[in-house]
Amino acid sequence: MALNAPMLSCPGRAARAAAGLAVSAWLLAAAGCEGIVAQSRNADGVQLYQQGQYQAATREFQQAAYSDPSNADAYYNLAATYHRIGRLEHRQDDLKQAETCYNLCLDRDPSHTACYRGLAVLLAEEGRKAEALRLLRGWVERSPDSADARIELARLNQEFGNRQAAKEQLIAALAIQPDNTRALTALGKIREDAGETSQALADYQRSLRCDNQQPQVASRVSALESGMVALPPPPSDAPPTRMVDRNSTTLQ
Repeated sequence: MALNAPMLSCPGRAARAAAGLAVSAWLLAAAGCEGIVAQSRNADGVQLYQQGQYQAATREFQQAAYSDPSNADAYYNLAATYHRIGRLEHRQDDLKQAETCYNLCLDRDPSHTACYRGLAVLLAEEGRKAEALRLLRGWVERSPDSADARIELARLNQEFGNRQAAKEQLIAALAIQPDNTRALTALGKIREDAGETSQALADYQRSLRCDNQQPQVASRVSALESGMVALPPPPSDAPPTRMVDRNSTTLQ
């Protein structure tokens, strides 16, 4: 469960596949003119981001936010891009701008999972670990029925070396959503790392029953079943930085 900065979301079949997210096609049809413009600008920005043209992508996301100020994904994409530029070019001003845009995103969508993740990563990278934990704990308190909130808090606790707290949050997430593959795989990894092989195997198997398209988890199951524990555990979460795709419009 390593901390990773976020990525963008993009339109089109290939882009959606790359983002690993399903798209609700009706959203675009239901959007007004401003929403359609914002979706288009976000889509263009995602393509530019994926090509490494970060400054050009930033301009597209700014236009998306201008066209539809209520579009949380536009602000998330802006934040993720500033975050990327700030890290690559060691520019503190861009990192400050990223933090501002993450918060603007959450103002518009208080349940934006990728945004919470991105902001928590940024705060942790800046040495503000207490703030990162406070951010995600606050989300859990405000959304006690959200499995995602608990999974993100578990990710952060594990990154900070508090595996017991991470384990507790994952168990709580599974009490809310028993078939959550992210929580099952993450819990399996924690248990495997702790030497609880049989319980880890059971978690991985449950995760596979919920979604059999997880080759790394399947490999882990095979390894544990045959006693080949030398293979590295599977990632405990979805690919690090992806684009948030609401009809292909954000980074995740």
